[in-house]
Amino acid sequence: MHMSSLFSDEEWSPEGADHLDLTRLEGTRCYCDPAAEAAICQAIAGLPLRAVHWIDSGDYHYLSELWARKLSSPARLVLFDNHPDDQEPAFGADLLSCGGWVAHARRTNPLLDDASGLLYISIDIDCLSRDYARTDWSQGESTLPQLLQQLDEVRRGHELAGVDICGGITLSQGGTAEDFAVNRRTRNALLEYFREV
Repeated sequence: MHMSSLFSDEEWSPEGADHLDLTRLEGTRCYCDPAAEAAICQAIAGLPLRAVHWIDSGDYHYLSELWARKLSSPARLVLFDNHPDDQEPAFGADLLSCGGWVAHARRTNPLLDDASGLLYISIDIDCLSRDYARTDWSQGESTLPQLLQQLDEVRRGHELAGVDICGGITLSQGGTAEDFAVNRRTRNALLEYFREV
């Protein structure tokens, strides 16, 4: 999902992926206004949930909530993120935001169930240290091998409903060639991991 110049700045494109260019859609960065929300829902309506969705930077992590609306049976949301993303937005509870989408999803999506054996996994690569990811948000201390091990553990005995991955930094946000190279390596490793899954 191209919401900004992130993937083109990184010169990264997974082979065989569908591309959804929403870069001209207004009202999407950090907060998603109702018109943009409706347009995005329409754009993803025909796309499968059971896939890996690359959803641009952490500024658009609320896209996870829109994908989770496509669940047809109960699933547990498993979030890897350096931030809880469960704050109520400053401009109203119904406005989707990158920092409040988890709270919104818990409040509005009856199919999100912590007891379910079906998993929907959402990863913001800002959970990783700067050795493994470069983002425009504060970052965690996890290594990529630790993240992959945690994914193995959480997946054991469970079926995946879908996966989304976000995070990174654009050229306009100060991203450098080194930043992009670090992110490409991590994206490729995650791509291979989920292809094997």
